[in-house]
Amino acid sequence: MSTSPHDTFSVLKEKIRGELILPDSPGYDEARTIWNAMIDKRPAAIVRCSCVADVVAAVNFTRETGILVAVRGGGHNIAGNALCDDGLVIDLSQLKTVRVDSVSRRAFVGPGATLADVDRETQAFGLATPLGINSTTGISGLTLGGGFGWLTTQYGMTVDNLVSARVVTADGSTLRASADENSDLFWALRGGGGNFGIVTEFEFQLHPVGPEILAGLIVYPISEAKSVLQQLRTYLASAPSNLNVWTVVRQAPPLPFLPTEVHGRPIIALAVFFSGDTAEGQTLIAPLRTFGNPYGEHLGVQPYTRWQQAFDPLLTLGARNYWKSHNFSTLPDAVFDCVLEYAGRFPSPHCEIFIGRLGGAAARVAPDAMAYGNRDANFVMNVHGRWNTPQEDATCIAWAREFFHASAKYATGGVYVNFMTHDGVDRISSAYGSNYDRLAHLKAKYDPYNLFRVNQNIIPTPEHEPPWTANRG
Repeated sequence: MSTSPHDTFSVLKEKIRGELILPDSPGYDEARTIWNAMIDKRPAAIVRCSCVADVVAAVNFTRETGILVAVRGGGHNIAGNALCDDGLVIDLSQLKTVRVDSVSRRAFVGPGATLADVDRETQAFGLATPLGINSTTGISGLTLGGGFGWLTTQYGMTVDNLVSARVVTADGSTLRASADENSDLFWALRGGGGNFGIVTEFEFQLHPVGPEILAGLIVYPISEAKSVLQQLRTYLASAPSNLNVWTVVRQAPPLPFLPTEVHGRPIIALAVFFSGDTAEGQTLIAPLRTFGNPYGEHLGVQPYTRWQQAFDPLLTLGARNYWKSHNFSTLPDAVFDCVLEYAGRFPSPHCEIFIGRLGGAAARVAPDAMAYGNRDANFVMNVHGRWNTPQEDATCIAWAREFFHASAKYATGGVYVNFMTHDGVDRISSAYGSNYDRLAHLKAKYDPYNLFRVNQNIIPTPEHEPPWTANRG
């Protein structure tokens, strides 16, 4: 006689205060929907945690039963690791409180918070910490993988600004990890992804930013892209840390400041960000307008929170997405040639190639100071395949993979773990480089049976036999 899902999870339901969602529950399909529409997984159950005790109960349940477990924060991960088939999803989306101590310049953030949640609260005090560039991104996945954005050259990676974390580990313990408390776990959490437990609170260092900054776009024709990239390379070599410029190559969206005849044409956009005195910033960015003959620009003083949401319309829920990524220490002309070759055959009007600038404060941290060790990455390039229908899958994925292989010879060999798709498992060791062995040993200490394995998984060393198989014939 088979056991129903209701029977299987009845013990867990009695121990939690939050909601248990089963396949026949109202809202099940909505609860299993995440940002990347390519991910279509059907969990056996989803526990929507309302408190830390729910997280502990769910972890204990998965350990005792041996059921597969995935952990969902913002549900924005490209690889779809927020879900699993036939297992239990521990959903943290309701735990999104953000508390700011403006005196000590600290933010205490729940694991379900998005970047918008954090920015809204911290900017009330004119403070911020380095985060990403899409406000709907979840803080948990971003932070645990490293995290970078407009403030990274000035204040470092997101993990460089993590002061402490409260963690539920695989044995159900609740620990605080910091530089002086469970310091080895703290080392691993800062870049090691979701391998070492479930963080239930992040404590971040904050910095004076905004509430208004100078930012915007300068858009050039694709015919001028190589010259623009060459001039930008020279310009950035001496740019101050509080000025950042990223480049995006794509077909022009219908931006109101561009002539209508430009909409849909291939373009290169300079995304410009400056935090500081506005007059100084205007002087600094003036050369960016002289790199060619721009189609148009929309650049000025605006709230930091608005700029943090500027790219949201291009990254909305519901499209199909596939990424490939490289780290670069330098950008030779051959990289630019490769970018422009593949930009000439975008398989979808929603595809793009962007190059984000790192370096600065991020490069001044030792590569073994924490799990995130790619400190030689002065630039990150992401090949963002994005389209709408399953019929386009093969063409768009093939395009991204071909570009990835064509540009690999110029890259460092490292990779940003948050940009890795489900088929990138062969690059996990590359993501951590010389830090991988230490991570594998710490995985054996904190999660010896690899309970948390629906992620960019670090295999525990030495291997252990799960306790739920010990007495089986």
